[in-house]
Amino acid sequence: MEVSTTLWVLTILGLSALIAVDFFIGRKPHDVSTKEAGIWTIVWIALAALFGLGLLFFGSAQASGEFFAGFVTEKSLSVDNLFVFILIMAKFSVPSHLQQRVLLVGVLIALVLRAIFIAAGAAIIASFSWVFFIFGAFLIYTAWKLVQEARADDDEEEWEENRLLKSVEKRFGVADRYHGTKLFIRENGKRILTPLMVVMLAIGTTDVLFALDSIPAIFGLTQDPYIVFTANAFALMGLRQLYFLIGGLLKKLVHLSYGLSVILGFIGVKLVLHALHEAGVHVPVISIPVSLGVICSVLIVTTITSLIASKKQAEREAAEAVGGDGKAKDSIEA
Repeated sequence: MEVSTTLWVLTILGLSALIAVDFFIGRKPHDVSTKEAGIWTIVWIALAALFGLGLLFFGSAQASGEFFAGFVTEKSLSVDNLFVFILIMAKFSVPSHLQQRVLLVGVLIALVLRAIFIAAGAAIIASFSWVFFIFGAFLIYTAWKLVQEARADDDEEEWEENRLLKSVEKRFGVADRYHGTKLFIRENGKRILTPLMVVMLAIGTTDVLFALDSIPAIFGLTQDPYIVFTANAFALMGLRQLYFLIGGLLKKLVHLSYGLSVILGFIGVKLVLHALHEAGVHVPVISIPVSLGVICSVLIVTTITSLIASKKQAEREAAEAVGGDGKAKDSIEA
């Protein structure tokens, strides 16, 4: 898809305007209700759908299909990222009324970082077609790793600060409590970070790790930098509202890691086949409609099986609790 400089500028300005509206509407720190989160989630998904339809009417069916496939993939991967965001919020004991501000700034940092990754990825792909083999192998490895982590079922998972974050804290110092929305304060004549600034950096820099699988994944669906960027932007900008909407439901998506492993493995195979095809080897090429169908089907099946498994687990725990109470009562009577 040919994208002019003018279209790039208009797109970035349009996305910036949407982010500004989102920021000013929620600029006052407050506890986000389910209703508010639900409305904004619908708004962001509707805007993404309109953008995809715009690509269909003013671009091509191929571009529109690639956008929707990329958007759904990035959205599903970002849902998995919410688990880590919850761990970070708990680690830093972020007050509920400040969490939306943390996520908003964190998402902005993530957008900038991903734009850099996308530009670098597009440049590498344009110069070295064999990089598809590396991307494909990495995604297949990531899929296998996700399965291993899901089978380990580590309930005591904790988030650990990365070295960059630790060095920043050591260099500037951190206040012992939150100071509203302030990012820096002066203490004993020295300017130090507030915990709010630290947690914003934690959310933003952690996305670098997320980008290591999400960027190769979307490049497996499209090599158009414009579509890669816009799909990532729309998926990330609705992440804040999604956090508050389904935060309590995340624990019920017990099979999400398995579903994502299937999706990443599928895209990894697609990338390898594409690389072989580019090298002149006669192999089948997976089309975008097939890719979109597989991705959506896996997510639907994963969600259904997760909810069924969670319901059975809840019923089992309730039965065990009733049984335990009965035994305790018999023991007291005896």
